[in-house]
Amino acid sequence: MKIVIAEQQPESPNPHGIVARAVHSTEHTQVSHLTFQVGEKLRWHITPVDAFFFVIEGEAQVEIGDESEVVPAGALVHSPAGTKHRILNHGDGELRVLVVKTPAQTTGTQLL
Repeated sequence: MKIVIAEQQPESPNPHGIVARAVHSTEHTQVSHLTFQVGEKLRWHITPVDAFFFVIEGEAQVEIGDESEVVPAGALVHSPAGTKHRILNHGDGELRVLVVKTPAQTTGTQLL
């Protein structure tokens, strides 16, 4: 059994300027733990694989394509491959999101 404590993993450099930590990676799946402070957001981008966002703590503004929803803690959102998306923290506290990409991403993300 492998147990990974997200906060103990090193920060992964990213163009969004948020705290991102890789917590799992195989040829089939990648999982990252993202922490957003108030006002922080991901830039619009497109990934070549499906992504799932699970809100662990806080309230996320999730924008996928032309849709935008406020997503509470405990909710899961699917972002289809090839669709522009971003996550924003417009709340009044820290936002933590688990991102699952499947299959594992082997080509770059397109920043918009």
